Amino acid sequence: MTHLSNRQLAGLAGLGSAGLLLAALTFQHFGYAPCELCILQRWPHLAAAVIGLAVWAFGWARALAVLGLLAALAATAFAIFHAGVELKYWEGPAHCSGGISNLAQLSTNDLMAQLKAAPVVRCDEVSWSLLGLSMAGWNAVCSAVLSLLWAVSAFRRA
Repeated sequence: MTHLSNRQLAGLAGLGSAGLLLAALTFQHFGYAPCELCILQRWPHLAAAVIGLAVWAFGWARALAVLGLLAALAATAFAIFHAGVELKYWEGPAHCSGGISNLAQLSTNDLMAQLKAAPVVRCDEVSWSLLGLSMAGWNAVCSAVLSLLWAVSAFRRA
């Protein structure tokens, strides 16, 4: 990390968040529907990716690197929370995501049909794992590494 500039570190961290988003969307494309906490974890990565793009396009600024660090730390916290929910360490959200839209325009029969067909994705069930870590667990590990990159970028002398 010492031979990379702060700008390169921030760009790499933003690219890492973009890669995690791409991985999540790829899993979703291949049938792994996201739960509510999975969706929540994507927002900080989107912010970090945009901040990384801004650093890449406009140049490094400590304020941008600190914002990227905050986004990566939020992603880490959400992923740790989600992994804890999966491991039954604490309770997750009481409701699940079902993906039903246009509620005001649906008849009662159409609504019931969509409710029955909607995939219920529970936040407390592991849908995929590798080496004993769920997607949320891997997201926590990767997000922590990205947080470290952002921290070095933000606080190392320019």
